[in-house]
Amino acid sequence: MTDILLAEDNEEMAGLLCDFLNADGYSVIHCTNGEEALAEFERNGARLVILDIMLPGIDGFAVCRKIRESSNTSIIIVSAKTEKDDMLNGIVSGADDYIEKPYDIDILLAKIKGIFLRRYNSEILSVGFLKINKSRRSVFKNDTPLELTQKEFDLLCLLAENEGKTLNKDMIFNKIWGLDSFSEPQTLTVHIKWLRQKLEDDPKKPAHIITVWGVGYRYER
Repeated sequence: MTDILLAEDNEEMAGLLCDFLNADGYSVIHCTNGEEALAEFERNGARLVILDIMLPGIDGFAVCRKIRESSNTSIIIVSAKTEKDDMLNGIVSGADDYIEKPYDIDILLAKIKGIFLRRYNSEILSVGFLKINKSRRSVFKNDTPLELTQKEFDLLCLLAENEGKTLNKDMIFNKIWGLDSFSEPQTLTVHIKWLRQKLEDDPKKPAHIITVWGVGYRYER
């Protein structure tokens, strides 16, 4: 499922917003008209829909009502139509929020972050410079995506979810590789090394994945 479906016919505005959302670790699908937006939602769904009202073809109000017939996904209307009747129509159509254009990008991003924290907190993990989308299995260091193997991703999630806590080596190994694994415990050390090479500014002097000698590892932001 896509994180955010954006229905916006202004290509420049949509491109800018998509860049900000991608940098924050969200997956985004951009549609330029109502019919395309509805078809995309029916195919793949979305955790959040951002709708312009004045779309070619089916307008945003109609798109909102149609989505509400079968889904309780979050919907934000973003529109230059600022009359009271338009805002009321948007809320009655099923929108969770109605934001006027031109909008402050920081406020919109904060509202989006709030929605994901409330509804999908278990899927998005933000720890300092690190943003982890567990459902998409994607990781961003600042604005740069990290290419991780399956085990590296699982290991990083476990450490980041327990930020500041020292995790025992045996517990980590059993959690990631399983009690019935044929892998050697030394494989944990190897994966920690690989993860540091991708995550740390200086892998030889790690500042985030800390070794606690004789015990295990701890993640620090």
